[in-house]
Parts: sequence; C-alpha cells; structure tokens
Amino acid sequence: MAKLKVTDVKKYLKDLDEKELTAIIMELYKANKPVQDYFSIIIMGETAVQVLFEKAQVEIKNEFFPAKGHAKIRLSVAKKAISDFKKKTGDIVKTTDLMLYYVEIGTEFTNTYGDIDMAFYNSLLSVFEKVVEACEDDEQLYMEFTERLYDVVEESGGVGWGYHDGLSDLYYSLSWLEEE
Repeated sequence: MAKLKVTDVKKYLKDLDEKELTAIIMELYKANKPVQDYFSIIIMGETAVQVLFEKAQVEIKNEFFPAKGHAKIRLSVAKKAISDFKKKTGDIVKTTDLMLYYVEIGTEFTNTYGDIDMAFYNSLLSVFEKVVEACEDDEQLYMEFTERLYDVVEESGGVGWGYHDGLSDLYYSLSWLEEE
C-alpha cells in the first residue's frame, strides 16, 4: 500500500463536507483505542488524564504484583505503559510520577522476593536517572517528589548488584540538595 503524505490527507479532508468528515472521524474513533483516548483527553481534559494515569499505574503494578497469579516482571510492558501515557497526554508531572512509581514498585518487588539480576536493576536505574534529570531541570518537580526520591533510595539499602549505590549516586547528584 502506498503511503500518503500529510499534504495528501489534508487536501482530501478539505474537500469533504461536515457530514462526511464526521463519519470518518467516528469510524476512526470506534476502531482505534488511541483515538478514543485522544478524544477523551480533548473533551474531558484532566479527568481523562487521571483515568489514563491510574490505568498506567495498574499496568505497572500488575507486572510486579498482579492481583492474580505470579509476577511476570515484563519490564518492557511496564515501561511501555509509561511511554504510552506520555505520548497520549504530554503530562510531564504525571509521567515523572509514573517513572518514579516504576522504580518504587521494582524496589518493593526485590525487597519482597530477593535479588533479581543486573538487567532488572539497570532498568530501574535508567528510569530513576530520567526522574532525577527531570527533577534537576524543574524545581517544582523536585519539590513534589523529594520525599519519594529519598524514600526509594532508603528502601534499596541492602539490595545487591550495586543498585543501592547507583540510586544513591543519582539522588545525591541533584543540585537542589546542595542548596538545602
């Protein structure tokens, strides 16, 4: 199938009347979950963003602590929930919150079940690094997440593979801490 250019689509849509355009939009809406989410955000605003945020939290938690069955620990699934939320909403504060939640849940998991492996900890550390970078760039974010940042470092004490040291190094690299 030939790929259309944006200009081709614009030209086609411009020639449609309102009824035809509405019919196309409704077909897209019915057939496509991301389009449904998009319209929910446009129409319902923060209410829809909050629903998507809570859904992403559940997706993350279910990878570590599912309501039924055993944890699958598919880190890519949990991280995809974060990236999908970010793409749909563009909400930096809630995206950062989800990233920190991912690290918190991962830390809770390893404290509950014991050491995992280096890939697991590297994933948590890379996401924590993004949280720290976001907080470094935005004092408001830092103020919102300061306790949780500290708590996750404290909760990681005694975890192997250099995980605690990595979290500590990242946390204490925050310039905001020098000012306190």
